[in-house]
Amino acid sequence: MAPVPIAVPSNGQTDRAELAKRAVPHMVLSNGSPQSMTAPPTSTLHCDPAQSATERFTVSGNAVVTGGTGTLGLAACHALLEHGLSGLAIFDIDTAHSEAQASGLKQRFPTHKIVVLQVDVTDDAAVSDAVEQASMLVGPLNHLFCFSGIVGCVDAVSITSAQWRRVLDVNTTGAFFCAQAVARKMIEQKTGGSITFTASISAHRVNYPQPQAAYNVSKAALITLKNCLAAEWAVHGIRTNTISPGNMDTILNEGDGLAGTRSVWAERNPTGRMGVPSELTGAVVLLASAAGSYINGTDIVVDGGGVVF
Repeated sequence: MAPVPIAVPSNGQTDRAELAKRAVPHMVLSNGSPQSMTAPPTSTLHCDPAQSATERFTVSGNAVVTGGTGTLGLAACHALLEHGLSGLAIFDIDTAHSEAQASGLKQRFPTHKIVVLQVDVTDDAAVSDAVEQASMLVGPLNHLFCFSGIVGCVDAVSITSAQWRRVLDVNTTGAFFCAQAVARKMIEQKTGGSITFTASISAHRVNYPQPQAAYNVSKAALITLKNCLAAEWAVHGIRTNTISPGNMDTILNEGDGLAGTRSVWAERNPTGRMGVPSELTGAVVLLASAAGSYINGTDIVVDGGGVVF
């Protein structure tokens, strides 16, 4: 049912009388039939156990990875290509850095299509253009992983409106723009696919000791966003999930100035240390592979147990 237009007076305020005439659109859920986009998978049990094991975690098709040459994104790209990904389009705002990092990927996977596109994820038109270009360069798009993000450690009483908006624009709105553009392409292709956002343990609790309200809110918003998209887009065969890393040992957390903070993070974690980027790749491969075919609307926490406190 199409929604009834609501009259908006010249003062910009909705006429309250018109509100009673509106209709709310309803999302459509899949029926799971063999003809639907959510049909159960066929059996992958073979006489050769090794073949069954390989097929279970094979990643097929092509992917867009935003922030794909950052520490976490690059580890994810290597893992996806190792498990069978055919083509890879990396979105990044700094293509000079990205091209240098991507050269290592191209050398390691010389037969794969790997391209780097300069994209500001907060620009919806630029994202749409990049998704269209990616589909032409690497082929039909089957997966999206969003690793683009920024951190702002500022006391909540001091953060400026520009700082607040920038963090949410990149981390939350940018992720949505990418998901929307890729989902439209998947629907057009009639292929379905997987979309995975990078949330954080900071989406689940206040991450001590640094003050970062904007970052925490931006990541918590991704948890709810994936819930909404998982419900709306499943009918198209699109699975939407999030991964929540703990404190990871990346370039963002290096330097003598962070030594004390790193120590606090390690001491408050049952494992007694920060995570290594490669430890995130199991969840990445799972969500993109056949093994994840019934995982939709889920958040996978990878934090060494830190979230229990």
